[in-house]
Amino acid sequence: MVCSNREVENTVTDNVNVKPQAQVLDQASSDNIPKRFALLILGALAVLVAWYVLSDRFAPASSQGAVNAYVTQLTSQVSGQVTRVFVEDGDIVDPGQPLFQLDDRVFRLSVKQAENELARSIKSTQATAASIVSSQAAVNEARINLENVKASTYRTQALAKRKLLSSGDADNAQAQLDAAQAAYNKAQASLNSAILSLGAKDETNLEVQAAQIALEKAQLNLEYSTVKAPTQGVVTNMRLAIGQYVAPGNPALTFIDTRGAWVSIDLRENQLGNVDIGDEVDVAFDAVPGSIFNAVVKSVAWGIDPGKTTANGLQKNQPSNQWFEPARRIPVHIELVGGLDSWPRTAKAGGKVSAVIYSTGQANPLAWLSYVIFRIKSVLSYLY
Repeated sequence: MVCSNREVENTVTDNVNVKPQAQVLDQASSDNIPKRFALLILGALAVLVAWYVLSDRFAPASSQGAVNAYVTQLTSQVSGQVTRVFVEDGDIVDPGQPLFQLDDRVFRLSVKQAENELARSIKSTQATAASIVSSQAAVNEARINLENVKASTYRTQALAKRKLLSSGDADNAQAQLDAAQAAYNKAQASLNSAILSLGAKDETNLEVQAAQIALEKAQLNLEYSTVKAPTQGVVTNMRLAIGQYVAPGNPALTFIDTRGAWVSIDLRENQLGNVDIGDEVDVAFDAVPGSIFNAVVKSVAWGIDPGKTTANGLQKNQPSNQWFEPARRIPVHIELVGGLDSWPRTAKAGGKVSAVIYSTGQANPLAWLSYVIFRIKSVLSYLY
């Protein structure tokens, strides 16, 4: 088959026109790749920003929480040298269990001295009681004598007025009355003094009471010479040794109360907008990798120390050369559901904890995604 010259020319012309069009399309497609990549990056950034904002508002989380417990620096109530140590580092103790013993010889001597003083006071009181009986008898005798002398004096004075007796007899009778009155007053004064020494009627003698208080104090100091566990707990960071001198107010050993433990996380202020007491929380301990524990928000701190010192009663200026001031964080108190029965044994005070708070509940896509991410983080704690 033979083609005409015109047909050949048309075919060549079509081929020449197709090649530039394909090149233009390829070049346009190549020019769109950077734009698509830039749009993809911008879209990813927008998603990340949206996730950051939404998660902070509705599922705030922190990976810098800590295990908290009641840590007490135990000290003795009396001074003395340690003679015995009954526990070792890490021992679990019960309430009232002895921890260490101070030299109690001085305290035992004080108890004996107080007992002797109490016995002396009681004996003195008994002697005073006998003196009261004797003084009371003397008062009764003086009163009877005074009444008899009064009657005799009145008769003598009456007879003297009638001139049946001389004035000298009347004067002698008055002198006898004055002497009887003085004797009665003296006996009454002796009785009052004895009663004052013993104490008021139906009341404890003050001297005996003071001796009793001194004895109780000596016995209490003797009891204080043995330091005991205040509650159930754990002895930790043990540095106490025999021969060490211990004084009131100086910590002797560290004691962790095992009756209570909680988790504390610090959240930025803008993360607390929807956080309320009772919100559901997922907690992951670094000590228990891969495990998630259910918890609730127990409380949110009402204030923190801003770190501004005072000078002469005025707030001190703290100049900063940072473009953006660091966000301040508020502590959130979290407790496990089930209390200490749900607490992992390997979680120690001060250990690292991660937590996410579902401030709008867990029945929403944002909470589900937060849970998945949190679960992945808890598994990754096996690695670091």
